[in-house]
Amino acid sequence: MSIVNTEKNQNSRLFGKKQESHAAAYLNKKGLKLIQSNYQCRRGEIDLVMIDNQQQLVFVEVRYRSRQSFGTAVETIGRSKQQKIRSSAAYFLLENPEFQHLMCRFDVVGISPLPGSCRLRFDWIANAFF
Repeated sequence: MSIVNTEKNQNSRLFGKKQESHAAAYLNKKGLKLIQSNYQCRRGEIDLVMIDNQQQLVFVEVRYRSRQSFGTAVETIGRSKQQKIRSSAAYFLLENPEFQHLMCRFDVVGISPLPGSCRLRFDWIANAFF
């Protein structure tokens, strides 16, 4: 791998982490509490694991789209990605039995820039898939 590709990948990861941080702050203002960010296991990754005010465990996929010409952020989460997230969530519950009694759901937060602004638009879809 060339130095240019390595730097590009590192910048992409940092940008992704920044968007996940924005999403966590947004959801926190909506009443959710962060349990863990970037949970990784052999099955895949979950961007954010949160708990809502009704004591539901919320697994959040964060997607950033600079423009909507190829679909919205939410539309980019196909069946394969959904299955990876579900499998990772099951693994999370095995590793964290203190959360096994909670109901779970899968949310998606789509982030996109507001045209002509430095501000971001957040599209939060609770129960995006099952």
